[in-house]
Amino acid sequence: MELDEYFDDFLRRDWQESESGNVRFAMIGLGWWTRDYAIPATKQSALCETTAVVSSTTEKAEDFASDFDSIEAAMTYDEFKDGAHTDAYDAVYVGTPNSLHLEYVEAAAEHGKDVLCEKPMEAGVERSEQVVEAATDITLMIAYRMQTDPAVQRIRDLVADGFIGEPTHVHGHMSQPLLEMIPDPDQWRLDPEYAGAGASITDLGVYPINTARFVLDREPVAVQSAMYAGSEGFEDVPDERAAATIVYEDDVLASISASQNSYKSGFLRITGTEGEIELEPAFLKPSGLRLSRDGLDTTYDLPELNQARQMQEEFDYFSDCLLSDRSPLPDGEHGLVDMNVIEAAVESAETGERVEL
Repeated sequence: MELDEYFDDFLRRDWQESESGNVRFAMIGLGWWTRDYAIPATKQSALCETTAVVSSTTEKAEDFASDFDSIEAAMTYDEFKDGAHTDAYDAVYVGTPNSLHLEYVEAAAEHGKDVLCEKPMEAGVERSEQVVEAATDITLMIAYRMQTDPAVQRIRDLVADGFIGEPTHVHGHMSQPLLEMIPDPDQWRLDPEYAGAGASITDLGVYPINTARFVLDREPVAVQSAMYAGSEGFEDVPDERAAATIVYEDDVLASISASQNSYKSGFLRITGTEGEIELEPAFLKPSGLRLSRDGLDTTYDLPELNQARQMQEEFDYFSDCLLSDRSPLPDGEHGLVDMNVIEAAVESAETGERVEL
């Protein structure tokens, strides 16, 4: 197998069909992620831009908008729901806390606007099903930015082409010291009303869970997990730390772990009958890719893509799908599978039993 063909044009976009066009986005939820990553991603893009923002008050929305030249409409959540400024945007990015996704997907769909919705897609399976139902007549994509990350795309190609033989195991991990990063114990990520049933598995574990699905091209069939919470600030959540064994199709076993109160780290390792692929770090800024097979053991130092650039790939992919009139891969039904995995992991930790999906 010639490896150069995978890496000579590492940043290639096999998915891109449109060379030009402009999808105008309304950003809903103006937190640090939207300001630091989502809007800069559209600013760098040749396929989309941010033209509208939505926040809790007119003052906040207008103050936010004043920092970006492309924004022509600033509105409140209620104004957005009522249909204000629908001529100023074509699609919507929903970056609110999880349990608020549904109402803004419903409003966007009512106005005939396509939606890029952050992951996890809602705070639970039932509400996620309602998101899918609400988006029947629009294009809905769940924002799994790892699926458009070039490193993960090359891994998927290598697995599909048999570099590791038959996949047997996946090990994936993501962790961070949340309360050091955001020193607020009352933040929404630690509030089940907004985050859903978990904190670590929901916010971080979803990365290795979904990325494993993507690179394997296999669906999960069963989950068994364990969770722990005991530190100050984590009293209301079950999973300060979480670990799960997920069985994917063809009996591929994945060991997935996540923590909101650990050293900042992330890796993804896929082992097969003939070789192994490891990406470390992963999920934040993937930059080191190790390939092992038949005496070969080589590491590629990849072009480092920061999170704004990762987001640009994601926004461009979604925009390209809209401009070329095709459906994105991580749609609502795709996101719903991960929501079932997350709820099954929480259930398994509570009961100690394996949960079939």
